[in-house]
Amino acid sequence: MAALDGTTVLVITTNYGVEQDEIIVPTEELRKRGASVTIAAKTTDTVQTLVGDKDPGKSLDPDTTFDAVSAGDFDALVVPGGTINADTIRGETAAIDLVKAFVEQGKPVAAICHGPWTLVEAGVLPGRTITSYPSLQTDVRNAGAEWVDREVQVDETNGTVITSRNPDDLPAFVDAIQAALVPASV
Repeated sequence: MAALDGTTVLVITTNYGVEQDEIIVPTEELRKRGASVTIAAKTTDTVQTLVGDKDPGKSLDPDTTFDAVSAGDFDALVVPGGTINADTIRGETAAIDLVKAFVEQGKPVAAICHGPWTLVEAGVLPGRTITSYPSLQTDVRNAGAEWVDREVQVDETNGTVITSRNPDDLPAFVDAIQAALVPASV
């Protein structure tokens, strides 16, 4: 039996500009660990990932759209980065509403690299301590959070928010998601 058998995870992304490893690695790793992972995008058109925000990466097909899912149907939310992805998704009301709903329901929300821009936009950072890609420090502080430079930061102020800085932090990021879903597993 895998550690995350029976858990459900929602990954949200735009259809263009998500950082390849920040969506593929958590999705594949969480599935290997037994989680059922659903990818939701603005549309059901193919998602074009990027490597380093500029080079085309792998393409993948989303399972559904932001509008067709509910936080109540999942145990955790993952928000990958990519500058274009994060800047675009924070303008998507349905995606921001999902972030708010997961936090309000006390379900783990994990965001990596530029993904925490969605947390800024959702207004869920006051009083928290998070990390992100370093260029988001001012935005994070202006949103009422303390910014730290760590490979993974788990904040349990009114629910669990897991953040990491960049693709190099993915192993710690995925382990922290698993630990939030099954606390005794890691």
